[in-house]
Amino acid sequence: MTNVYGFPILSLIAYIPLIGCFILLFIKKDNHKSIMYTAFGISIVDMLISFLLLPGFESSNINMQFIEKASWIPSLGVEYFFGIDGISILLILMTTILSAIAILSSFTAIHERVKEYYVSILFLETGMLGVFMSMDLFLFYIFWEVMLVPMYFLIGIWGGGRRLYSAIKFFLYTLFGSLFMLLGILALYFLNSNPAYGTGEFTFNLVELYKMRLPLMPFQFWIFLAFFLGFAIKVPMFPFHTWLPDAHTDAPTAGSVLLAGILLKMGTYGFIRFSLPLFPLASMYFVPFMAALAIIGIVYGALVCLAQKDVKRLIAYSSVSHLGFVMLGMFALNPQGITGSVLQMVNHGISTGALFLIVGIIYERRHTRLIADFGGLSNRMPVFATIFAITMFSSIGLPGLNGFVGEFLILVGAFQYNKIYAAIAVLGIILGAAYMLWLYQRMMFGTLDNPENKNLPDMNRREIAYMIPLLIFMFWIGIYPKPFIKIMEPAVLNIVQKVNPGWNQKNKTMTIEEAGMRKGDAMPLVPAGSSTEEHQELKPHGGE
Repeated sequence: MTNVYGFPILSLIAYIPLIGCFILLFIKKDNHKSIMYTAFGISIVDMLISFLLLPGFESSNINMQFIEKASWIPSLGVEYFFGIDGISILLILMTTILSAIAILSSFTAIHERVKEYYVSILFLETGMLGVFMSMDLFLFYIFWEVMLVPMYFLIGIWGGGRRLYSAIKFFLYTLFGSLFMLLGILALYFLNSNPAYGTGEFTFNLVELYKMRLPLMPFQFWIFLAFFLGFAIKVPMFPFHTWLPDAHTDAPTAGSVLLAGILLKMGTYGFIRFSLPLFPLASMYFVPFMAALAIIGIVYGALVCLAQKDVKRLIAYSSVSHLGFVMLGMFALNPQGITGSVLQMVNHGISTGALFLIVGIIYERRHTRLIADFGGLSNRMPVFATIFAITMFSSIGLPGLNGFVGEFLILVGAFQYNKIYAAIAVLGIILGAAYMLWLYQRMMFGTLDNPENKNLPDMNRREIAYMIPLLIFMFWIGIYPKPFIKIMEPAVLNIVQKVNPGWNQKNKTMTIEEAGMRKGDAMPLVPAGSSTEEHQELKPHGGE
């Protein structure tokens, strides 16, 4: 489907923040108010334009929409290729919303190098949007790497604690994984030029690469692992998670919001956009391995949360647990699991982003994040305590709030794959409720015996304003998730039929043997442009 608006709306959305960076350069650096309001205005304009994607988006269409395509480096087969589907549109909208909220939350938190700070956030927004829009692997890799620079500076310059250590650790971990992913991209590029496996052309076009028919051994096996390192570190999955608590703890509030809300989703998005459809045999082969890592991350992350003394570090480790759920649902390789996985990406961005904003609000007042320094805050800050409670219950997965819907779908998908895995994952939900309720009880209830907490002001209008949109989404998705599920459903079914076409016969993930294939055989892929009805008629080799 081509662009219904007649102008390159995706490029406009992606590059408005970049244009904003250049506008900020012409404002005097000591004019902080003009810099802040200009940056916020640019992010609002970008967010409003991104909302135009919704009326022009066909939720029943499985193909890429709003396509923008032009030859870029023809000698290398590189194209400027933007396009979105039902999965990426949700992540794009979440990016523009959270970026505006992150900027608004920074108005009273940043006092040094203000211009450079807002330039970094807007530049980071362009990089994040480009990742979700790119349908050319060369272009995707450029945006993926571009994001490292502004986030490195956000942590290293405007962070606290061991900010330089945390920034360098984040940079090196991500760069390490990215280099292996680059090797995987180059391997696909050269293998596709071989008519035995691909189209016989040198191209980075993802739609063309989807048509490749690679055997499991050795190609899919090793290339899957190359992409796995790049994406698993970004998620981050256990045991590649150790950079995350440091980065979150030392990042400024807006950096933590964008890191938790958007950047971590790029790892999970990478798996669902590239690993599953490009390497269907390898994805099935590695299901036990991926599910085991996901479950370890769920339980380990929750247990470590119970031992934390720093509230921001606790929330950081909770991300390891929550994203373990996302990966478990994704590698159930059935519609329920993957739908829950995508929805939980959005839910995690909303709930955990809101939790980091809450920490930022109290940190600005007390300049401490130690749980022991608080207690009885609900007596002085009732509005803050109420919003904190709603966000906490959202993170736990209370019915009626967004977290419940995503976790329920993930558990349904995981149960179809393996009942034991689903049962262990439930333990993560119980532990999640334990550490969040413990955190809330320690901070909000009890006696207000610390004299430094007795005169704390409640949330002001600006702070309430940037929390309200997140609260609306928590209740909206929790009570009426149908619009969100409807948007992503065709894209999810398309991916499921590419990686696990026997789900509707077996109601579980097929093994390679159940698919009727030897390890060296190629996986039959759903042709680009085929309809949902055609998908339902597909059967695995050897199926009845």
